[in-house]
Amino acid sequence: MAEPKPKPDPVRIYTDESVPVAVAEGLKRRGVDAWSAYEAGNAGLTDEEQLAYAYKEQAAIFTHDDDFLRLAAEGEREHYGVVYAHQQWYSLGECIRRLKALAETHAREELKGRVIFL
Repeated sequence: MAEPKPKPDPVRIYTDESVPVAVAEGLKRRGVDAWSAYEAGNAGLTDEEQLAYAYKEQAAIFTHDDDFLRLAAEGEREHYGVVYAHQQWYSLGECIRRLKALAETHAREELKGRVIFL
């Protein structure tokens, strides 16, 4: 009998300063491993430092800041996914629903190095 495959690591979501803390809170209430830059004590870090922190924590970073798209496009920094949504595109509730769906349908490694437009 074949051994069962180990379950892939779930997606973790770190929200940067441009995202209201309510998004991370809503994700946590729905069972997603999520936290904000404010919770981590990272308010005021540069975008590069935010991305490096998320990578160290093996978390996708969710942002409304399009500077992260440039950072990801440069390809000089490893990351576990940059998830972007323009802040006027979706309500907080819709961001939470879409991020939860992303976390439920992907493994952590699947998002590595990818840019996802929510």
